[in-house]
Amino acid sequence: MFKNITLGQYYPTDSVLHRMDPRFKILVAISFIVLAFLVNTLWGYAMLFALLITAIALSRVPVRVVIRGLRPLMFIIIFTFVLNVFLTRGGAVLWHWWIFTVTETGLRTAVLMAVRLCLLVAGTSLLTLTTAPLMLTEGLEALMRPLAVLRFPAHELAMMMTIALRFIPTLAEEADRIRMAQAARGADFDTGGPIKRAMSLVPLLVPLFVSAFRRAEELATAMEARCYHGGEGRTRLKVLKAGLRDYAALLMIAAAIAAATVGGL
Repeated sequence: MFKNITLGQYYPTDSVLHRMDPRFKILVAISFIVLAFLVNTLWGYAMLFALLITAIALSRVPVRVVIRGLRPLMFIIIFTFVLNVFLTRGGAVLWHWWIFTVTETGLRTAVLMAVRLCLLVAGTSLLTLTTAPLMLTEGLEALMRPLAVLRFPAHELAMMMTIALRFIPTLAEEADRIRMAQAARGADFDTGGPIKRAMSLVPLLVPLFVSAFRRAEELATAMEARCYHGGEGRTRLKVLKAGLRDYAALLMIAAAIAAATVGGL
């Protein structure tokens, strides 16, 4: 399960999305998330799905890599679907038994919510898959730089966010190795009920936390050894420059938001 986490991973290849300015990619990703919460019709979700498929095709990232990132969240998606099916009322009653009732509105809301979660995860994963961690830091810092007048630590916050994203797949791989090592020693993670399987993860979490703190300490030592003292006075190896494709992508997502807001999608 852990090795299927794609959030924070970078897929190196040469594509239109990889060459985009990271500032615009972050803005487009945020706009896509906003758009996912704005739409509430089948046509709106069809537009979101078309935008996502277009982005995946332009990124040259295999579709299986993007879909693989949905597997660790499948429990949350199914749980959300079930809650919306049985707790949302409205419309014709499709099925009823004891205290459980499935209505037309509940089923529609559950399906749309599950699709929304899948689109959000896939869209966010595509941002990290097509943006190197260093460029992601540069983009985040550039977007937060206007807040410097309020003494906002833009560089430090961007660095922390990027390190956190970068360590997600690293910790996932570490958790998978610990799991296989304990399974080889007789630990059982796959049998029993939900409570038993959840309790069996406790021996996995303790060494994982120890490993995470050890990696954090090693990273801090490495940064101090390289005389890192924040963003003040630092120069840039690559200067961010926006191109026509960046403005075109931002214009396209802005048009989609306008269509969802004005057109009632």
